[in-house]
Amino acid sequence: MASTNLLLATGEMLEVRGSLEDVAKQLEDATRSGTGTFAWLDEVADGERVGIKPAHVVSIRRGAS
Repeated sequence: MASTNLLLATGEMLEVRGSLEDVAKQLEDATRSGTGTFAWLDEVADGERVGIKPAHVVSIRRGAS
């Protein structure tokens, strides 16, 4: 399964499930929906669902998987 790394403004790095293109699309869709909208993604480490505010993402790159 593909994964993507997100670097957040807090300095935290999250690895989420999904290809770089798919995760970027989810972040872009959340941005278009409004400033308070989250992109809902699944963490690789534990499968936990996490909501990310796109404005807090500093960088995005392909993950190890």
